[in-house]
Amino acid sequence: MKDQHAQPKKAAIRMFSRLTALLTAAAITLTPMAARAQQGDIRLLRDAEIEQLLRDYTRPILRAAGMEKQNIQIVIINNASFNAFVADGRRIFVNHGALMQSQTPNQLIGVLAHETGHLAGGHLSKLRQRLAEAQTSMIVAMLLGVGAMAAGARGGSTNNSMGNIGAAAVAAPQAMLMNTMLAYQRQHEENADRAGVGFLNKTGQSAKGMYETFQRFSSDSLFAARGSDPYMMSHPMPRERVAALEGLAKSSPYWDKKDDPALVLRHELMRAKTAGFMEQRDTVLRRYPPTDTSLPAQYARAIATYRHGDLSVAIAQIDQLIKAQPTNPYFYELRGQALLEGGKPNEAIAPLRRAVQLASNAPLIEMMLGQALIASGNNAYTDEAIRILKGAIAREGEAPAGYQQLAMAYGRKGELAEADLASAQAAFLRGDNKTARDLASRAKARFAVGTPGWVKADDIVAAKVAGKN
Repeated sequence: MKDQHAQPKKAAIRMFSRLTALLTAAAITLTPMAARAQQGDIRLLRDAEIEQLLRDYTRPILRAAGMEKQNIQIVIINNASFNAFVADGRRIFVNHGALMQSQTPNQLIGVLAHETGHLAGGHLSKLRQRLAEAQTSMIVAMLLGVGAMAAGARGGSTNNSMGNIGAAAVAAPQAMLMNTMLAYQRQHEENADRAGVGFLNKTGQSAKGMYETFQRFSSDSLFAARGSDPYMMSHPMPRERVAALEGLAKSSPYWDKKDDPALVLRHELMRAKTAGFMEQRDTVLRRYPPTDTSLPAQYARAIATYRHGDLSVAIAQIDQLIKAQPTNPYFYELRGQALLEGGKPNEAIAPLRRAVQLASNAPLIEMMLGQALIASGNNAYTDEAIRILKGAIAREGEAPAGYQQLAMAYGRKGELAEADLASAQAAFLRGDNKTARDLASRAKARFAVGTPGWVKADDIVAAKVAGKN
């Protein structure tokens, strides 16, 4: 009889575990995605120009939300589907597909305002708390149902009704919890809509873009064509919600306000850059045919040409971009990147220096300049490369490429302890725990005990040990 009690209990626990996993995935899809991003299961995209544009989009919204000092980061995911979500209270994740599919700055700003509404409302932590509270009640209800099922099993066929009652008692709390949590999620979505519109109103921006985006995702035809789109899955949009958003957005005095033309151009350049780097050359040329002489189209074609074609032709195209906008740092960055990846690091140094000068604060471009200085093979540049890379890393500490270039520079100078430490830090950021620990251990042996380098290396070793326990 003890085993008969144990079997229904185990089955119920397995059932409960599956339901919990399902609810977590359905209601907070963002959490596992963020974890995978940190673990390297999905790829993140880094670009100085696009990240600066997204910061410019979100800065006034965060200020309106009272979150401007909370160091909220925008993280771009290498995924072509339309999606954006919050994960941990300090980051907004955006697929590059959302960048491409947002036809105006206002549409993307509306999505970012909605996600900021989730952050400001603490929705993720509240949802987790509600799930935990619901689990306790569900466990009690399920165990009562398990008891009835066990009683039915003991009584044999004469107690089939008792077993059926027990099975129903087990199933009922599952359905109730699912309905409760999905309703709670819908409430969060509606609250984020209202908050997002409020932030846009405070910053004198239209909510039309938010409404246009959500209306597009609520249409029956789009849902049928793209039923597995993650944005539709994690942001349920019943018609009532979209109608409420429409009324709220149209009541704003800024409903008809247009995006600034300069911002529109930056947005189009961002979309063109994303297409140039993420799509095949033929696709880029269909999207931006040679008959399109706009600056964004020239940008996309120049990128596609350098990535898939003749470097000299690409450089000529990039020079035309620079001629059109001689103070645009990202055109110089592109020239330097094309030359560097084309095996001409010496020629890449000058445009990258100019890009750094014009961008003022662009650690990712500084790291590329450091890479060009090292790749030039000129030892006279080594100290400059170390200085530039250390400065960039101090402001952008989550770019493993910067540490890897720094390791090469230290290695060239024969400073092996510093080289091992920088290599360990690069491996640490890549998630290569074993390599990071091995290199950090070797660095510790080369540094004097208690020195800053020894302490940093020890931290990496300790972190890896802790991660194994």
